[in-house]
Amino acid sequence: MAKVEVTMPKMGESITEGTVLEWHKQPGDRVEADEPLLEIGTDKV
Repeated sequence: MAKVEVTMPKMGESITEGTVLEWHKQPGDRVEADEPLLEIGTDKV
């Protein structure tokens, strides 16, 4: 199984970190381009 690094997109000037709320894929699942992989939450509204 290949390992791929996923970079969190920039979500705003003051947001520097987030928490994974939900994974949409399991290890070994196929992921297509632009397909949601996970859901991220931040402390900013």
